[in-house]
This record gives sequence, C-alpha cells and structure tokens, in this order.
Amino acid sequence: MDALFDLRGQTALVTGSSRGIGEATARLLAAHGAHVIVSSRRQEACETVARAIREDGGEATAMACHAGDIEAMETLVQDIVAARGRLDVLVNNAAANPFFGNVLDTPLEAIDKTLQVNLRGYFVLSQLAGRQMKAQGGGSIVNIASINGLKPGMHQGIYSITKAAVINMTQVFAKECAGFGIRCNAVLPGLTDTKFASALTRNEALLEKMLPHIPAQRYAEPEEIAPAVLYFAAPASAYANGTTLTVDGGFIAGGGL
Repeated sequence: MDALFDLRGQTALVTGSSRGIGEATARLLAAHGAHVIVSSRRQEACETVARAIREDGGEATAMACHAGDIEAMETLVQDIVAARGRLDVLVNNAAANPFFGNVLDTPLEAIDKTLQVNLRGYFVLSQLAGRQMKAQGGGSIVNIASINGLKPGMHQGIYSITKAAVINMTQVFAKECAGFGIRCNAVLPGLTDTKFASALTRNEALLEKMLPHIPAQRYAEPEEIAPAVLYFAAPASAYANGTTLTVDGGFIAGGGL
C-alpha cells in the first residue's frame, strides 16, 4: 500500500455514512486500512454498511448517533475511545437541508434544524474529537461543506449559510489546533447524485438549467467525492491545514449559476 495513503492502525469516524458521500467515504477509508466507525441515525442502516465493508476485507463498526444530539455525540466519542483507544480521523458529513424555497419563506423550524445539524453538530463533534486527538498527539478533521458555501444555491438559503460557516469553522479549528498536531480541512462537493440531493438530481427541469453551468456537463457520483476526503485524512496531506478542496466538475470556475 502506498505510504502516502496508508491508514492502517487508524480509527476513522464518518458521520452520515449509511449512504451517499458518507458511505462512499467509509468504504474508501476502510479500503486504505482504517478501522471505520460507520455512524448515522439508524443502527440497522449503519450495520448494513459496516457489514459490507467487513465482507470486502475491511474493518468497520456500526455506531448509531444523531449528529444534532449533543449527548449522543458525547457518548459516541466515549464509546469509540473505549473500544478502539483512539480516534485519528473525524469526517463531519451528516447534514440537513429540510427546506427548498425562497429565503423569505423559510420556516423557523427549518432554520433551527439546519443550524443544529450542519453547524452546531459539526462544531461540537469537532471539539469532542479534537480533545481526544490532542490527548493522543494529533489527528485529522475533515468537514464536508459544499460549493453552496462559496456561492449560495437558489432556494437553498439557510443550507448555503451553514456551509459558508463550515468553511470558516474549518479555518478556526485549523488555526487554533495545529499546535496540538490536529489538521482541519474541508471538501466542497458540487452537485452529487445522492438521496440527499435527489430534489435536484431527479428534477429534469432543474437539471436542464443547472448542467449547462457545470463544465463537466454532469453531476458527480459519491465515489468521486470520497477520494478528496481520503487525501485530507491521509499522510499525503500532512502540510495541508485550514484549506478547502472543491470537487464540482468546474462549476465554480465556470462562474456558477
């Protein structure tokens, strides 16, 4: 195995990894030697992915956790350390986007839920994992943000706002935790074919408007986003800290919508 991408002996927690980008990331990190903690809200869904990883020869444990529940996140990190003794990689991937519509019509409930999962959840879990990483001498935090954090998506106001905050939060953790051997970086996916984004990828009318603005002329598959996460998790990115990697088929370079 290439030493630059060798994760053997490391424990990696991937939130929201029962499907989509999270699942693809969990599978890829495991393929490169990490013991992956597959986590999302439902234990059965987590176990399905963890079982598939083990059947492919990798190492994985299913641990359900709601990424918006602080007590659940505290228990999750405690359980991981109790079982594995360390936590080397955290991939903050779980996200919420409950409202699609004009910003003036965004209900308070949607604002609260999106902030709870996308921002508070990322922040608190990064704190919890970061404290463990500090105690053990280092680690890597990878946040899944979005190109919406650079250029707001139409009718995706509060979601875009939280993703912009995640980019800034990435820089904050990178700046303040580098002295503890902790790196923090972010991956910014473009339009990706997941259940989460199905309101866009399965809407022909919207696709007709969006695809001409993507130089690649297509949306991504989750497996095309995961390698960017692997890079930030692995020794290959040892000097990368506080930076972002956009994986969007050229959307931002092309000027966006």
